[in-house]
Amino acid sequence: MFGFLLCLVILIAGYFTYGKFVDNTFAPDDRETPAVAINDGVDYVVMPAWKLFLVQLLNIAGLGPIFGAITGAMWGPIVFLWITFGTIFAGGVHDYLSGMMSERENGASISEVTGRLLGPVMQNIMRVFCVILLIMTGTVFAVGPAGLLKALFTDTGMKSGILVNSTFWLAVILVYYFIATFISIDKIIGKIYPVFGVALIVMALGVGGGTLILRGKDIPELFTHFYNMHPAGKAVWSYMFITVACGACSGFHSTQSPLMARCMKSERQGHFVFYGAMVAEGIIALIWAAAACTWYTGADLLAAGGGNSTTVYFMSKSTMGGIGFVLAMLGVIACPITSGDTAFRSARLTICDWFKIDQQGYGKRLAVCIPVLGVGALLGFGQTFGWLNYNVIWNYFAWSNQTLAMLVLWAGAMFLAKEKKNYWIAAVPATFMSAVTSTYFMMAPETLGHIKALNDNHAVAYPVGIIFAAFCLCLFMVNSKKYRKA
Repeated sequence: MFGFLLCLVILIAGYFTYGKFVDNTFAPDDRETPAVAINDGVDYVVMPAWKLFLVQLLNIAGLGPIFGAITGAMWGPIVFLWITFGTIFAGGVHDYLSGMMSERENGASISEVTGRLLGPVMQNIMRVFCVILLIMTGTVFAVGPAGLLKALFTDTGMKSGILVNSTFWLAVILVYYFIATFISIDKIIGKIYPVFGVALIVMALGVGGGTLILRGKDIPELFTHFYNMHPAGKAVWSYMFITVACGACSGFHSTQSPLMARCMKSERQGHFVFYGAMVAEGIIALIWAAAACTWYTGADLLAAGGGNSTTVYFMSKSTMGGIGFVLAMLGVIACPITSGDTAFRSARLTICDWFKIDQQGYGKRLAVCIPVLGVGALLGFGQTFGWLNYNVIWNYFAWSNQTLAMLVLWAGAMFLAKEKKNYWIAAVPATFMSAVTSTYFMMAPETLGHIKALNDNHAVAYPVGIIFAAFCLCLFMVNSKKYRKA
């Protein structure tokens, strides 16, 4: 238990120390923000800092810090270290820089921001990459809750009817997604997200408190379990670093930060909104990882399929009783929905930034919303009716997510170099994530690991990861030289 509590204290302290150091390095000032200068009443709307924080938290969280952290617990308490230090030195920096760089670029989507820093080729790659990733994320976060809602009503004893039809729930969710993507950000997202954000926090605190009070001494001690406990022998490097993304470092967050960058009244809110929300997500992930280590063995988690609705239900009910079931339902149904709608909204904004489409008029907004949600509906209903199975594609999401984080961190390093500021706060985690993603790509079964000779071949993957990371760092140093010496 001491190791868990120590990590919790370090996380909180990290916000006030390293987070403030990052903020001071960026040096926010009193310039007019996009929300004030543009204020179109649709995407650029001034919102209070507390609301920005809660909306940002729910945008980036969803199920990531719950399911991912629970699955990460299969490696044992060492996952606490990745959540803690990954949040402080990688995830927090990534989220802060992605939001603040967007704010400096009039709230531009992350694909536009990185393109202006890393070149036109990377800009076009990022545009396509982000749109595909966002639509895929939004679709999966529609299909999943639809199935859970069907299961919920089935569990109540309902045998037939529209409420036990997942297709009906999918249609309802997609209609909601269309509305949330189309209308002003403060009409739905700005009003209901803070409520669900509070529920997400209360849910985590309830599970954490219940675990400490009811079985606090059973939390495996980090210092006596400092080894790989994965029951299938999956290597810590780099599988754990890919599995636990949200709650440590996640590229998806960079697609969400521009939403709040368009709603800040002052640049000085960035530390609280971006870095603060990431630390809050790290705390949530740390609590769920500790609870999973306490209530399950690694073998039990592997048998249960890692983080999913079943494991969440069990831990919620075990620690909070009846109220835990209600909060668990909010967690596994509402949270993915609230990440899905902002995923589609971000896809709309990315496309509009790409093709310079003004979004104040209803007609132009509809012209983008309809095809974006249409593709999502086609994928969603295709999965439901068996026309299309994109599970294989979805297996690439985890690697794609961390690859995006790597690229955004390199863009952040280039931005800081251009501004004559301490670029190492971004370059070091960027190098680390370059090694993580390239190592995983070389040996994971979802990527090159499907080749028998490369599957889980550490002798090949580890050196390649190191070489690739070193190459990326050298490439950055060469390309940033013009800024560093100017």
